[in-house]
Amino acid sequence: MEQIAITRTVTVAAGPFAAGHLGELTRLVPFEMVDDVLAATRRTQRRVRLLPARVVVYLLLAGCLFADCGYRQVWAKLVAGLRGLSAPDPSGSALRQARQRLGPAPLRALFDLLRGPAATGAVAAVWWRGLLPVVVDGTVLSVADSTANLRRYVKQRGNHGGSGYPTLRLSVLLACGTRSVLDAVFDPITTGEIAQAHRLARSLRAGMLLLGDRNYAAADLITAFAATGADLLIRCKTGRKLPLIRRCHDGSWLSIIGGLPVRIIEARISITTTTGSHTGDYRLITTLLDAHRYPAADLVGLYHQRWEIETAYLELKSTILGGRVLRARTPDGIDQEIHALLIVYQVLRTAMVDATDTRPGLDPDRASFTIALHAARDQITQAAGVIADTAIDLVGAIGHRVLTNLLPNRRIRTKTRMIKRSNSKYQARGPNIDRRTYKATTSIHVITNEP
Repeated sequence: MEQIAITRTVTVAAGPFAAGHLGELTRLVPFEMVDDVLAATRRTQRRVRLLPARVVVYLLLAGCLFADCGYRQVWAKLVAGLRGLSAPDPSGSALRQARQRLGPAPLRALFDLLRGPAATGAVAAVWWRGLLPVVVDGTVLSVADSTANLRRYVKQRGNHGGSGYPTLRLSVLLACGTRSVLDAVFDPITTGEIAQAHRLARSLRAGMLLLGDRNYAAADLITAFAATGADLLIRCKTGRKLPLIRRCHDGSWLSIIGGLPVRIIEARISITTTTGSHTGDYRLITTLLDAHRYPAADLVGLYHQRWEIETAYLELKSTILGGRVLRARTPDGIDQEIHALLIVYQVLRTAMVDATDTRPGLDPDRASFTIALHAARDQITQAAGVIADTAIDLVGAIGHRVLTNLLPNRRIRTKTRMIKRSNSKYQARGPNIDRRTYKATTSIHVITNEP
């Protein structure tokens, strides 16, 4: 029988720092960046322990990539590719104490360095008429049911006994085209999305076009957003009373909210398949007052990109976390874990955009987040690509895996969100859910009735 021996060279940091890596993603979160963050937050160890601070940072990041594993198992993943090196074998207690010594400040600072829109040449897919569409929205995450967490995070009340776990509210400002995280805040569930949105306004800039649902149409919030220089495209209730100042040629009309001049677009959207048509009325508020440069029908079509943040939350909560609660049992640990989760999501998104950029005209939407996540996990267990070779592969193993398994072009959405599995017989839609895919056409009609 013919046999072949395969050997490979693994290049990692020396000594007790060897286990501190993120596989190929280490190139996006390099040692120097982590060391600078530790120095800035005064968390660099005074003496080199078996678990240096830099290694603990990478442990926390890897813990998000392997959300189904305890930290002892995560450590085993980090050292799996280091055979031949005398890597330490810390106990669960030692790993917990190391995380507590580190604290949340380094992860916060690292997130601040990495957040922001991904650099991309896919201008047509990411920009719209010279503006960068961004979106804001919130979601709810469950945290471990511990005594320490309950001092900060409360359980939600409900008709069926309330939630089993304490919860927090996370709000994110996201770039629609690349789904890169621009900013994020989180608080106990008792803090509302509107209060969090006021804080996220700090990251809005001129040249951005903010999309938001009806929850963000309050007058004071709209004026706060507009004061940043960003433009707005926000849905509002169709029955809201707004003054008509002037009608535009495309059917939209000028009004004023909280002293801010705005343009109102009312549209009827119809989706037609072989099973029939579904029609809904929408009203949008925008600060783009030039109806010739920004036609009403084009803005209505653009507003659909608001759903990109729902996809991002699906990737965070389902693809990465697998529906699990956050594992940390203290508020400081939750702070660490949330920022580590956002960092991991951001660098995966960056790696995906870097890959799609190597093919001109390829929409970043075609990159599979699941493929990128599994490729990144494989690179960690192999300790591969930690330190770049002399000949640098700009795409990398993760990028090659993504490009080999591109998603098809987006289909037109024909169904609303529905509960397919529920604890309550009153919430589920029943067994007769139509899961077939239909060819569909969408029509947008701007309504010109008097307000």
